[in-house]
Amino acid sequence: MIIGLIKEPAPETRVSLLPEHISVLKKWHATLLVEKSAGEKAFATDEKYADAGAELTNREEILQKADIVLSMSSLSPIDINNLRAKIVLGLFQPLYNATMINEWAAKGITIFSMDMLPRTTRAQGMDVLSSQANIAGYKAVLEAANIFPRYFPMFMTAAGSVAPAKVLILGAGVAGLQAIATAKRLGAVVEVFDTRPAVKEEVMSLGAKFVEVEGAADTANAGGYAVEQDEAFMQKQKAKIAESVAKADIVITTAQIPGKKAPVLITESMIAAMKSGSVIVDIAAATGGNTALTVNNQTIIYNGVSILGNSSLAADMPSDASKLYGKNVLNFLQLIIDKEGNIQLNFEDDLVKGTCIAHQGLVTNERVQALLV
Repeated sequence: MIIGLIKEPAPETRVSLLPEHISVLKKWHATLLVEKSAGEKAFATDEKYADAGAELTNREEILQKADIVLSMSSLSPIDINNLRAKIVLGLFQPLYNATMINEWAAKGITIFSMDMLPRTTRAQGMDVLSSQANIAGYKAVLEAANIFPRYFPMFMTAAGSVAPAKVLILGAGVAGLQAIATAKRLGAVVEVFDTRPAVKEEVMSLGAKFVEVEGAADTANAGGYAVEQDEAFMQKQKAKIAESVAKADIVITTAQIPGKKAPVLITESMIAAMKSGSVIVDIAAATGGNTALTVNNQTIIYNGVSILGNSSLAADMPSDASKLYGKNVLNFLQLIIDKEGNIQLNFEDDLVKGTCIAHQGLVTNERVQALLV
């Protein structure tokens, strides 16, 4: 069996597998074809891939020869036309790219999108959303600290005392929890808001204050994701968040709903009420953002408040991000490759079925199908 690793388009810096992952593929009797310079932005040179046992070649040969093509980003129309592989695996955001997925499916491509992996206990070792969000939460706080014109920790010096920074984090998922831990390590006072009461204990265990709003919709059957809330709750939430935003020096926003536009939690009037010099880092920028003024991949300044829209923070740490993502990929590949190195698609497995978006010429994921009606 041949697995193909292609170079990601700019500005992506990560790569699906690093040289250190190749030893596992060898145990499966698999050959890895790597596009030249595929790992250079993740500090994995062609020499390191070659030394680990990979074969370096060009993109066209990989698309023609590989049985499985690994690509974190969506393939271009030219790539799809050149593709002879039966399987592609990556992060294709099918709930936002349903038309593209349908076009790929029509060409007989089996598509596995790792961002659709069911978030169960068994899937933890393959959970790319968690591994990448962990990095994003960490980097969000560091980005904020770099822009913020004051200290994070409290200082008592001969020249006077400096109060600690007040950090508000909206969303206590993986990114939010890592942001809490990082902000606390830097000495900030941290408040956290989340619609899921179940995360309160985790938030408090990290030393942060949990901001509660009563009346949230039940998230027990949402698979660990946030869900849409009713209008009454949204109004109460808005008032509570407004209080906390006005006091905050730093706000980290992480709230997203799969397949939908990110909820706007911070209005223009809330931003106007913030202190000059304050910073907002919006991790949900790619899906519209959690503030009314977020612009993806840009930092704008409004009334002295810096609003950084960046949903690609994990790519700012390409070495570790690729290392963790590659391990996730290997764990998933074990489900579709047998010990003899043959592809074996078991759709009785809930993880294989849940991650598969298209097979045998058809879109197989029900949520993506609904978007095509």
